Amino acid sequence: MQTANVLLKKIVRSSVLPFAARHGMKKDLFPLSRNLSLSFCLKQDNSCNPSEKLDLDAWKKVMRSGVQDEVSETVSERKELSTSAAAREVLEMWRLAGRSVPENISEEQLKTFMECPSKSAKKKYLKYLHLKELHKKNDKRKMDEKRQRRLETEERASETDETKRNSFIRLWANCMDRTYGWRAAQSMIFGQPLVFDMSYEKDMSVREVANTVRQIVLSEGCNRRSVDPFHIHFCNFKGDSLYHKEFIKHYREAWGKLLITVTDQCYTDVFPKDKLIYLTADSPKVMKTFDHDKIYIVGSMVDRSIKTGVSLARAKRLGLETAALPLEKYLLWNSGAKNLTLDQMMHILLSLKDTGDWKTALEFVPKRKYCGFVSKPVHELKKTLNLINMLKLGKRQEEVRKQFAKNYSKKLTQK
Repeated sequence: MQTANVLLKKIVRSSVLPFAARHGMKKDLFPLSRNLSLSFCLKQDNSCNPSEKLDLDAWKKVMRSGVQDEVSETVSERKELSTSAAAREVLEMWRLAGRSVPENISEEQLKTFMECPSKSAKKKYLKYLHLKELHKKNDKRKMDEKRQRRLETEERASETDETKRNSFIRLWANCMDRTYGWRAAQSMIFGQPLVFDMSYEKDMSVREVANTVRQIVLSEGCNRRSVDPFHIHFCNFKGDSLYHKEFIKHYREAWGKLLITVTDQCYTDVFPKDKLIYLTADSPKVMKTFDHDKIYIVGSMVDRSIKTGVSLARAKRLGLETAALPLEKYLLWNSGAKNLTLDQMMHILLSLKDTGDWKTALEFVPKRKYCGFVSKPVHELKKTLNLINMLKLGKRQEEVRKQFAKNYSKKLTQK
């Protein structure tokens, strides 16, 4: 009996309900409510409650909501996958069509490409990536070619007599390095001291500190190769400063082997004050001759923003004598500030120390800053310039007076 009821239930579900749904007869079959009552035979089953009824509307809503959530999730995932895949297909089609498309594109770049608002923007972005990729390939190719040429040159040199020549050059360089080192060691005992004031880190930016250290490295090399080098002192030098970090970048392991004196003390604590002369372009006193018994101080500063008076103020606070190079006395200055780089100052001081000739020493001043050397005394040139200015001013005053008289006469005639 029970199996018959089950069969009857299946037949009703498979035949009557679909037929009624197709012909719009659901409301006629179930006029009051869409509740299916169990048969009398099923009511006698102990597993079921006689009063239970199945609510088809609620069941349908639950099933539809679950299906819609699953469908929306799968659609969103497929949409994301389809958009990225479609974008890659578009890129491949454009590449085959001969457009500027990069060969390799990352996920971030693909996302940026998909977010471009227009087609022209997408083309421009792809062209940018394509050019960037070409530049990287060209740089890599050039590096490989350079490495290959170097290897070929070394191979050819090993087969010819260039090996002997290179060995002689290396031997000569080693001998000269030993000679320069010996001179620098001698200068640490008998040489004239030259002080670099390393207390201007707070007055400069990181880039200016790097430029300062680069100039000091050039100065140290120039001094080491000279005939009579200075004994270089780095005063007010802190171990954890930017100066120290930049010196380590340049010298690396050779920093601890330099034949110079590095101290965190001030130069006034190391040398007597009466022998110190601070060289600064802002000093009112002009340096006439080079004194071999004095100790000159150079401020380790690159002032791109032209910080006038900083080194002069520091020298005055310490009660030191100051001096400036006689640039106007010997040079017809053209334009720009009268500030020189540290390596130029080193060249000038070494030349003065060896020759004592200002004309020879000031040849290290850049040619763009002056027109030539002074042929006449400076006071005569100043007199000539003042006379020219007076003549110009007198002529101008006469022109102004005539113009005023002319305008005044016109006003009188109009009245």
